[in-house]
Amino acid sequence: MKYPLPPLNPLRAFEAAARLCSLTSAAEELNVSQVAVSRQVRVLEEYFGVALFRRLHRGIELTREGRDLYEGITRAFQDISSAARKVSRRGRRDILSIQSYTTFSQRWLIPRLANFHDANESIEIRLSSSLAPVDFETQNIDASIRSGYGDWPDLHAEKLVDVELIPICSSTLMASARLESPHDLSRVRLLHSMARPNDWKTWLASIDTKVDADAGVRFDNSALAYEAASMNMGVAIAVKAFVERQIKNGSFIAPFEQTCKTGEGYYLTWPRNMSPSEPLLKFLSWMRELLAQTD
Repeated sequence: MKYPLPPLNPLRAFEAAARLCSLTSAAEELNVSQVAVSRQVRVLEEYFGVALFRRLHRGIELTREGRDLYEGITRAFQDISSAARKVSRRGRRDILSIQSYTTFSQRWLIPRLANFHDANESIEIRLSSSLAPVDFETQNIDASIRSGYGDWPDLHAEKLVDVELIPICSSTLMASARLESPHDLSRVRLLHSMARPNDWKTWLASIDTKVDADAGVRFDNSALAYEAASMNMGVAIAVKAFVERQIKNGSFIAPFEQTCKTGEGYYLTWPRNMSPSEPLLKFLSWMRELLAQTD
């Protein structure tokens, strides 16, 4: 059975212009001129015999017919994108693409990845860093690391690390500041991560210590705060799993025994509506075995 379709290139131009509410922005996204987008939209309007946009002095807006068309084709374009992504994935089955946070990658994942690669040399690992959640519909990412409570409705979430907070500093600062109790933190510089802005407040509240949790220096991510702590700049609040090796070898000192579990964790996540790629299945199997050995 044949399904009559409107001309697809004009339809693509219309979708971009409607989504972005701008002919100029649509032209930039499609890498064509604004005149070309406008011409494609007019082709579609002539095909349907209705106006799809109102041309305003400073832009465009959808007509009622334009809104109906846009709402009808949006899901279709998403389905096409998803289908194309799945086909593309079949052509790159030996690539494992993971998005993670910088600190998690540096402090937890990378030290373990060599073991996975040794056991799976045919898999090319691509590790990227970002704080923004992955859009699995449009990005060629197999899985992402996310922090939270694991309750994302559209994602499978497998916990890798509990968030347990602990202060850390260098041995030099520990000796010079004479940190004998948490109250002594009022005499040193607190080092914060803007990616985890409430960690000092959470830890101090858990031990009922009255220290100004907002004082100190803020860094873009935890890795920078840890680096500053290693250079005697102050005391950082760390996720324990990220600094355990350095505490054991003496690179960091944990001046106090009190820790605080927040209930959060770091999770490996992937979409519920997409089948995991073969490299991801192998990674999951390896990761589960690794965590079982750790437990």
